[in-house]
Amino acid sequence: MTDLSMHHLKQPPPLVPLVQLGQLGIRANWRQFSLLVLVNALVGAMIGLERSILPIMAEQKFHLNSYTAMLGFIVIFGVSKALSNYFAGHFCDRYGRKVILVTGWLIAIPVPLLLIGAHSWGTILIANIFLGISQGLCWSSTVIMKIDLAGAKNRGLAMGINEFAGYCAVGITAFVTAYLGENFGLQGKIFYLAPVFLTLGLMLSLVWVRDTQSFTKLETQSLANLADPRPRPAALFWHTSWQDKNLASIVQVGLVNNLNDGMAWGLFPIGFAAAGMSYTQIGLLMAAYPTVWGMMQLFTGGLSDRIGRKILIVGGMGVQALGITLIALSKNFNIDLIASLLMGLGTAMVYPTLLAAIGDFVHPTWRASSVGIYRLWRDLGYAIGALLSGFTADYFGFNTALLVVAALTLLSGLACALRLQESVHDRTPA
Repeated sequence: MTDLSMHHLKQPPPLVPLVQLGQLGIRANWRQFSLLVLVNALVGAMIGLERSILPIMAEQKFHLNSYTAMLGFIVIFGVSKALSNYFAGHFCDRYGRKVILVTGWLIAIPVPLLLIGAHSWGTILIANIFLGISQGLCWSSTVIMKIDLAGAKNRGLAMGINEFAGYCAVGITAFVTAYLGENFGLQGKIFYLAPVFLTLGLMLSLVWVRDTQSFTKLETQSLANLADPRPRPAALFWHTSWQDKNLASIVQVGLVNNLNDGMAWGLFPIGFAAAGMSYTQIGLLMAAYPTVWGMMQLFTGGLSDRIGRKILIVGGMGVQALGITLIALSKNFNIDLIASLLMGLGTAMVYPTLLAAIGDFVHPTWRASSVGIYRLWRDLGYAIGALLSGFTADYFGFNTALLVVAALTLLSGLACALRLQESVHDRTPA
């Protein structure tokens, strides 16, 4: 894409202003903020189409007989999304937020065509390369834009609303796809909603979304006495990933959180099907988890602004571990539903809080890059979780795989309890 086209995308169209320039806060920028919430819901809807039915298609339509092979699409998706997260953060700082958002939607264009026309598992894997790249660019840019608009005081609430929209959409479309699969069979028409979501997301992003990078200058003005070291990319990567114990704690929890989500995405539908549940029941269970996850973030994100980040992160990992353990020990629909609700609650406690905490510890001018590094490691958790749980299920059994992941989730929370400092009462970035 040429510099001219990038410049064009970053300029607002001559419409009614959607951003109240010169003031930070969700209320002051509610129109643009609301538009970004809608865009992120469409981003979530794209991935929700795969959430409940694709692992079952791997086994029943494409006749894969290895858990590791069945979960290969999650590995492909996780690696693609993780890498695009990293570059999304770096490019958002360099070129602006809007151009990255629009690019993400453009990269998603092949996804509906590949899913609808898939006649081999290889086609599904290719679709997930494009989907992973698109998700990383789109979700990262909308996260960064909401952080830009909200300011430090409402950062947790902003992340809660963002993740609420995205994961409620994941849950709803997961159920709809499972319902369509039960009524129309495991064929391409169950993905007919994909081009609708794609078209709406691209048009909204291209025409009405405005870039928010200028808002970092407003926040920086309040930090006039704070040095902005502008670290080199390699130094920033090391600082975020390992050197700073607070950021490193956030990174490892994010990775393990998505590790257990990758396991749940891949193994839960297969286990529920093996227990004799219908596609609709499987869809309900797979929808309950991300829907509760999404809805509760409306409360947990803002709650972290008031009571602190650490208690929600540590507690949330413990609740997730409990939910996974219940599913490992149960083959009953009602118990599995309770466990899915617990996993949703636990993840809601963790997910927006981690994003808000990253914002607490970094300077506004390189915040997007640090968010990108965090999201790189976090979404590598999908690939690691799929490989670990698939391998363990193949060689040691399905339930053992779930219990191993539950133990890792609990240990991650305990490690965070020992290392992470509370940041909510001191908003001066480190």
